[in-house]
Amino acid sequence: MLGIFSIVTTEILPIGLLTSIGSSFTISDGTAGLMMTMPGFLAALSAPLVTVATGRVDRRLMLGAFTVLLALANFLAAAASSYWLVLVSRVMVGVTIGGFWSIGAGLAGRLVPAGSVARATSVIFAAVPLGSVVGLPLGTLIGDLAGWRTAFLVMGVFTVGVLVLLLLVVPPLPAARTTRLHVLGGMFRSVNTRFALGTTFLIVLAHFGTYTYVAPFLERVTHVGSGSITVFLLGYGVAGIAGNFLGGVAVARRPRATFAVAAAMIAGATLLLPVLGRWEPGAVALLIVWGVGYGAVPVCSQTWFAKASPDSPEASSVLFTASFQATFSTAALLGGVVVDRSSPSTVMTMGGAAALLMVLVVWVHHMGKVSWPEPG
Repeated sequence: MLGIFSIVTTEILPIGLLTSIGSSFTISDGTAGLMMTMPGFLAALSAPLVTVATGRVDRRLMLGAFTVLLALANFLAAAASSYWLVLVSRVMVGVTIGGFWSIGAGLAGRLVPAGSVARATSVIFAAVPLGSVVGLPLGTLIGDLAGWRTAFLVMGVFTVGVLVLLLLVVPPLPAARTTRLHVLGGMFRSVNTRFALGTTFLIVLAHFGTYTYVAPFLERVTHVGSGSITVFLLGYGVAGIAGNFLGGVAVARRPRATFAVAAAMIAGATLLLPVLGRWEPGAVALLIVWGVGYGAVPVCSQTWFAKASPDSPEASSVLFTASFQATFSTAALLGGVVVDRSSPSTVMTMGGAAALLMVLVVWVHHMGKVSWPEPG
């Protein structure tokens, strides 16, 4: 959980520092958004390649190697003299995401008894909203007080601490079942895998196409100061933690309904932000709704992939990571194009439409009476 917390915080840290980093290198918000695009595309590529290439290596050792790479990426960003070096550091982050997530997201079954796997998975995925509630606001605050470089430096030091704990606490994890490319390819023949890919694509497109540019929205539309943005993001993150655990409990019993409700909450929040988000109380309320909805998304998506291929947990995690990160990058890139040519409000509206379409896909899965396979 701490490893994924470090990754998530590093990955989304530019969201809170977007304008200050852009000003430092004299680039637009859309160009600065490449910091969000680069890691996702690299993660999507590295997830299957790295997992397959290291399939016989102890998983704890691999988690440690990726944590070292993450620490170096943060230190490089802190010392970068030009924007291209920042992008190089984000490439390193992308490789880390692809490898660490693919291995770590499905490890709960090897660390706890079978009856506790669902709860342990929720704990691991609690790192996602914790990155929003603790990592991003704290990083933004450090950036406001001491500069954005200091924020990356602090994350680098924290990641080194996580590495030490990981090597001391996590037991050896010899490779149990090697993931091969043909196994990944075969999963695409499953209708449930295709539905998992479709729902994940739409909801991640909706979320990251909008949330990447929430700071510019709050500055230009809600007219809040940079210090207040930290408070707004904190409220979003607290709601995300609640959504993660609520979603983790509900998705085990009702995977379709839980995923659909989460998407509907994101749709409602993003579609209403251009209207009600002009006032601070409205923006705060909608960010809380948004946080609860998105908090449930990672555990819901991972659950759909796991249920589609119950006998291949690591392969399921690879597909989950690759699809999630590829869409994450695409969303940030498209959002950057829209925000540069239009406005943050237009980005919110388009994201809301994608979230509504995802609800429709879940409804099709339900009406088609598509069933998940039983574990072999």
